[in-house]
Amino acid sequence: MKKLLYVAFFVVFIVIFLYVNNHWLVVSKYEFESEKAPAGFDGLRITQITDLQDALFGEHQEKLIAKVKATNPDLIFITGDLVDSNRYNLERSLQAVRGLVKLADVYYVLGNHEVATNKVNVIYDELSSLGVHVLSNESTVIERDGERLAIVGIEDPLSGRTTKEMLEIATKNVPPNILTILLAHRPEVFNTYVDFGIDLVFAGHAHGGQVRIPGIGGLFARGQGILPKYTAGVFEEGTTTMAVSRGLGNSTVPIRIFNPPEILVMELKKK
Repeated sequence: MKKLLYVAFFVVFIVIFLYVNNHWLVVSKYEFESEKAPAGFDGLRITQITDLQDALFGEHQEKLIAKVKATNPDLIFITGDLVDSNRYNLERSLQAVRGLVKLADVYYVLGNHEVATNKVNVIYDELSSLGVHVLSNESTVIERDGERLAIVGIEDPLSGRTTKEMLEIATKNVPPNILTILLAHRPEVFNTYVDFGIDLVFAGHAHGGQVRIPGIGGLFARGQGILPKYTAGVFEEGTTTMAVSRGLGNSTVPIRIFNPPEILVMELKKK
């Protein structure tokens, strides 16, 4: 009888542990300090969500929307895999977007899963109709107090172009010497972002390494293999800083361990 109680307790613990690791939303906060940051944008708060992949956080995504609202975003970035090609449910993800566009301007780039659905145009049209700024290998300049910064977005390489080709297209109209922020799905091509002199990059895709080993990091990520380098946090090389979110949902492997869903917040600071 005692053994059965121990087994039952262990099973309940595992179920609770796995539920928490897949549904407990956490917020990670960082600061990006740069001399290129315009004084008018000092204190700008960017909230990033990525890899939702049709996951559900409360009825009509109310938990996710409330969590993002609590970050007081000035801008919201969605860096790909809003849907999952294995269980495509665009409406479920659009429930989140409908709430997010009420909080701040939303900018979006697609990930590999959108490409794999063969419904990119449908997704683009739906997001655009909600007021989302869809960045398809292009850039836009935003202004505040007479000062400017550039937001660039590239598609996932699965769409048919290399990262270098897409950056060449997307950055060709960016004014010189202004702070440039890039939305890109994949972190493993960090060196290419560095080569283009991008100031600040937001990426996802790695799912935090799916299983995170305390003190070591992620266990596996597509495109990076075992013990991948770019799965979570902030990385710097040259003049480029890259923020990688662990993301929100799962795909082929529906389990996260020591890796709860993450919302990333970055605050710009004038140096």
